[in-house]
Amino acid sequence: MKKKFKVGSLFAGVGGICHGFMQAQNNNAEYEVVWANEIDEYACETYRTNFNHTLIEGDINLILRPERIPDVIAEKEKSIIELEESIKTQTKKEEIKKAKEKIRDTSKYLKKLIQHKNENYYEKMHEVIFSEEIDVLNGGFPCQAFSIAGEQKGFEDERGNLFLSIIDLINQLGERHKKPRILFLENVKNLKSHDNNRTYKVIKQELEKTGYQIFESVLNTMSYSDLPQNRERIYIIGFLNPEDAAKFDMFSRLSEFKMIKTTQDRADDVKKIIDYSVEDSKYYYTKDKYPHYFVTQDEFESKNNLKKGVRINLEEDINEMHQFYQVRRSMYVRKNKSDVCPTLTANMGTGGHNVPLIKVQNGIRKLTPAEAFRLQGFPVGNGYVLPTKYNNKPYADSNLYKQAGNAVSVPIIKLIAEELLKILVHSDNIDAN
Repeated sequence: MKKKFKVGSLFAGVGGICHGFMQAQNNNAEYEVVWANEIDEYACETYRTNFNHTLIEGDINLILRPERIPDVIAEKEKSIIELEESIKTQTKKEEIKKAKEKIRDTSKYLKKLIQHKNENYYEKMHEVIFSEEIDVLNGGFPCQAFSIAGEQKGFEDERGNLFLSIIDLINQLGERHKKPRILFLENVKNLKSHDNNRTYKVIKQELEKTGYQIFESVLNTMSYSDLPQNRERIYIIGFLNPEDAAKFDMFSRLSEFKMIKTTQDRADDVKKIIDYSVEDSKYYYTKDKYPHYFVTQDEFESKNNLKKGVRINLEEDINEMHQFYQVRRSMYVRKNKSDVCPTLTANMGTGGHNVPLIKVQNGIRKLTPAEAFRLQGFPVGNGYVLPTKYNNKPYADSNLYKQAGNAVSVPIIKLIAEELLKILVHSDNIDAN
């Protein structure tokens, strides 16, 4: 029987890191995910659809510190009052709309939080997360605060401060049981350079204070897997035991794992991702729906359409199969470099220049949610299922696009997790002797 190393997963999303660890194995050992935590209710629904182990839904900070709940309730109530007061003096319609949306979202969160307080929900989840020892703690902690696609506020953004919950969990695990032997963290490439490298310096120092030796490297999905996506992410590995750290040399020999792909190789990879039989009209770009994206030369000249001096015609500009394109700032169409898809983003379902477009037999269309998930390595159609309903309502594509954009590339996780598994097994064998 294979030895099992237990894994806990923070900020689990739709389970990309968990799935990668569950795929990783060798002749002697494998991983067992014993719990995962996620706060987004729609991501939780996708997660539950595909995994049987314990999912701890909710705010990790309140799970770790349930005693904070009354303060958070008071804070949210105060926030709603302040927003309501601001509307009374606000004259800009857009600002009023934003305030009302924030009131709605905050009120929804507050209602659920009060319900959880009355049910002692967070106290119960606190006991679940500390119910047993874990060997590995992983997490793709929220990256929006550091991403070049966002405002890059770092620790000024509450999502950036969620990193500190990792430190809190490590320390509490040490008090209750023992600290995990290995940390596995993932984030956007920009984390390393954010705020002139100061952000990552703080992160690394905080992890080292808890007793870990830290290694980090940026890997591009298209360079270390068969997935045709340009996606650079930083992977941070921490070892509690010096003996384990001494054996980890993967990041110094990445050339051994790198894949060299020809244009034909990439085309073959794309064929495995794209479903060329999709006919649903909602995914297609047509002149009826997007007339400004199908302007002929005659129309351009006859209408004297000299705004910015540009003309876009997707039928002319998107002319190669097995390639990915984007409309950039509504000014021009660009084929992505290296024969792969550009980095999937959380807001690619909202339109604009974040939408990868492809040419198929029936015209020009955007990726389907299933294709976006497959571009991250989720085996949709072969064991991994996308939910179609939630709370008896249709499950919106926008939620699925967001989840795919926020997810990790499963094969990269599996690749690193297998290297870590070798170290865990080797160290255990030495201990046994």
